[in-house]
Amino acid sequence: MSFFDDLEPRRETPKPKDLSVMGIEEIESYIAGLQAEISRARAAIDQKRAARQGADTFFKR
Repeated sequence: MSFFDDLEPRRETPKPKDLSVMGIEEIESYIAGLQAEISRARAAIDQKRAARQGADTFFKR
């Protein structure tokens, strides 16, 4: 551990939402938002894999 590790802000782990106080439509909307975020993350992974594959091909790894 270095001196600089203490200078970076620590992120708190987000607490799970309390689904018991949400209605059915609210929960479905919440799920749709989560699925959209998952799709966005998967697209980012695909882009990074494509870039890496292109670099590997270029440098003939």
